[in-house]
Amino acid sequence: MKKTKLPGDNISLKTKKTEDPLVMAWLNMQTNLMDSFRYLVENEIMLHGVRNLQLYIPAERIGIQDSGTGAGMAASMEADVLAEARQETAAAAAEAVTAAETIDAAAESEAPVAPDASEASTNSAASTASESQLSPSFEPAVADEIDEEDIEAWS
Repeated sequence: MKKTKLPGDNISLKTKKTEDPLVMAWLNMQTNLMDSFRYLVENEIMLHGVRNLQLYIPAERIGIQDSGTGAGMAASMEADVLAEARQETAAAAAEAVTAAETIDAAAESEAPVAPDASEASTNSAASTASESQLSPSFEPAVADEIDEEDIEAWS
């Protein structure tokens, strides 16, 4: 009779001498083989429950490369992942542009209209300070926040 496995017990696995090269490539690609197997087992359980796969899978199977799901499918899956990543990147870029436009619109609506040239330079400085507060920056928003003692302490 087969011994029942308990959490923390070791299991041993051995590849066939005639193992499909894609199976070996997959095995060798894993940085944590046990975690990868665990992930596959968890997915099987979620889809079909706990069952003896030997009752459901054929003893003799068509090889991965013979079934047309090997390298071609891997390349197709990789292309799908890349396309999805591109879509996510484009969506994030569009979101960033929208956010920037919103910030620009907010900055423009906060800037007062200058009636003469002397106030225009003051308002321009205020507008620049306002924009610098809204946009990410590593510089302080207002120059007065750094005093001479701070500069001396950094020296």
